[in-house]
Amino acid sequence: MSGPAHVLVARQDSTGDVLLAGPAVRAVAAGARRVTLLCGPRGRAAAELLPGVDDVLTAPAPWIDAPAPPVSRAGIEALVADLAAREIDEAIVLTSFHQSPLPLALLLRLAGVPRIAAVSVDYPGSLLDVRHLLDEDIHEVERGLSLVATLGYRLPDGDDGRLAVRRPRATEPPPLPWRGAGYVVVHPGAAVPARAWAPERNAALVRALGRQGRRVVVTGGRAERDLTALVAGPGRPEVADLGGRLDLAALAEILAGADTVVVGNTGPAHLAAAVGTPVVSLFAPVVPAVRWRPWKVPHLLLGQQDAACAGSRARICPLPGHPCLNEVTVEQVVTAIERLAPGTGVQAVPA
Repeated sequence: MSGPAHVLVARQDSTGDVLLAGPAVRAVAAGARRVTLLCGPRGRAAAELLPGVDDVLTAPAPWIDAPAPPVSRAGIEALVADLAAREIDEAIVLTSFHQSPLPLALLLRLAGVPRIAAVSVDYPGSLLDVRHLLDEDIHEVERGLSLVATLGYRLPDGDDGRLAVRRPRATEPPPLPWRGAGYVVVHPGAAVPARAWAPERNAALVRALGRQGRRVVVTGGRAERDLTALVAGPGRPEVADLGGRLDLAALAEILAGADTVVVGNTGPAHLAAAVGTPVVSLFAPVVPAVRWRPWKVPHLLLGQQDAACAGSRARICPLPGHPCLNEVTVEQVVTAIERLAPGTGVQAVPA
């Protein structure tokens, strides 16, 4: 490797965004001796799974996080000191179209980083050495790869640019209550409420899949245990409720074993893509599908992409009844599952 000795790549938001930065990180790792990934607290678990990352630095970003943490002089000074101590040769700030790289660029400059690159529609003054401009209507993966390519970083031969995660051998998800393969994952939650299908629709989907003879795994975070219990329903031998029982690495293993996953436009959709599992994407158009749809994995997009909320980045649906998603029927989702995983795993399930 003849590139800079130490490159910092920043992606300071959530799990899905960090996973989508993966191909750009691998391109940088192919040309640098060491790669540190700077992420926010919500993205750390994903950052630790990315191939090509040598070290992970976590710092909140009050200009990105929602809800935004308070700004403290002590916190900013501590971050600048940490960055300076790492002797970074080059920094690449990855952002989405609605985020500014300039606050972090200022801190990197104060830390003495000699070369800083980012996409910026705003005049960066002396904060950026490389200001990249591009068409905003491209996928987040392409956006990241385009930026790092301006610095000479490209994916190595044999790397097709798909999402990828490390799968630690020590990671063992809880055992499922049935033998053999063949199940559908239903992930009903989302960090942003506007991107979630109604709980009762998810529950009806699980019942419909059970009537077909399909096995179902319901997943969710620790704060979503009540939701996953409602969706899974009581006493169904064909359904496993793993709500609150999986870290991100274990969730990757459960997704890797699934025939397909039903999920909104949230982090587990991109984790499924990273392990090659087809996605039935209940995609709320509050963010554009062209930028955040599942990347390079078989998927079907459901939801009104031309709804009035399209592109609003709303966290709470502004329209009565959440029509962009709640007009998607259980039957449509069942049909999408059958298209992506026809007949896989369908068998009689003992009562």
